Amino acid sequence: MRFLDEAKIYIRSGDGGPGAVSFRREKFVEFGGPDGGDGGRGGDIVLRCVENLNTLIDYRYRQHFRAKSGKGGAGRQRTGASAEALVIDAPPGTQVLDENKEFVLADLTEPGQSVILAKGGDGGWGNVNYKSSTNQAPRRSTPGWPGEERWIWLRLKLIADTGLVGLPNAGKSTFLASVSAAKPKIADYPFTTLHPNLGVVRVDEARSFVLADIPGLIEGAHEGAGIGDRFLGHVERTGALLHLVDGAGEEDVAEAYRVVREELAAYGNGLSEKYEILALNKADALDADTINERRQRLAQAAKIAPEDVFVLSGAAGIGVDQIKEALWRHVVELRRSEVEKDEPHEDAGTWSPI
Repeated sequence: MRFLDEAKIYIRSGDGGPGAVSFRREKFVEFGGPDGGDGGRGGDIVLRCVENLNTLIDYRYRQHFRAKSGKGGAGRQRTGASAEALVIDAPPGTQVLDENKEFVLADLTEPGQSVILAKGGDGGWGNVNYKSSTNQAPRRSTPGWPGEERWIWLRLKLIADTGLVGLPNAGKSTFLASVSAAKPKIADYPFTTLHPNLGVVRVDEARSFVLADIPGLIEGAHEGAGIGDRFLGHVERTGALLHLVDGAGEEDVAEAYRVVREELAAYGNGLSEKYEILALNKADALDADTINERRQRLAQAAKIAPEDVFVLSGAAGIGVDQIKEALWRHVVELRRSEVEKDEPHEDAGTWSPI
């Protein structure tokens, strides 16, 4: 399945059905009169969050969604049938934006959530509604109200506990493949990863969390260099970042760290303030002296203690368990804080206007 994290679609809810003009004429009924029923309501356009979806690729091949209109009213005060809502499915983490991408109209993060994107038009009135003492035979009805129509953008931000960041060829995909069942593309050239990948990392039988790997960043990514920064949105929802620096690369490790941190800051949305775990990767290709020297330089650039820089090799399995435990500890703290935030305080009073 191909990955698509952004799609523009056209939606139009159904029109309301027209009201009816009808008169009651029955044998042995002394008083007849108007009995035209109202029209039915048009169908809504509903976006629903469902499990087992992780891409918006379906909306590349279908961009127009139109709900059915309501049925017209009929005699004997019969109301026309309302049209059913047209339900559109989307993966968790889908945002709905206006046509100009200026406002977020909805944000669906949990399966089962739904939002009405366009309400169907109300049905028109039949002539029975216009009967009065001075107008006992009205021949007036109204058409149904039109539905709503608009262009909207669907933007997917993957939901993960932690995210992987780093320069191209920093070993992110290799690390993801070593700690999860994900099978990202791995090769010895830059920009091997062209779309985000998700993997479930199992610390042991009872503990697990979701890790997101995004394509590598280069200097100027926020201005469109390389693949750009369009995929950074997928780590906006993460609680922690694992920053991998290639210890065996030709580039200075401090400079590699600086480039990524500046791109995170330029992107904004709180990415540069997220909790970060820093790791010197590809340690299997380095000797002990080189590891210590580059670990020192990396710690100095990040303004942390050298022992806080993990030494890692996803290919050889060096330091993998320690990294998983460190990430898990922060995931637990984040989950606990979210639960405490959602729980009401016992001493919370009841608000009332003055």
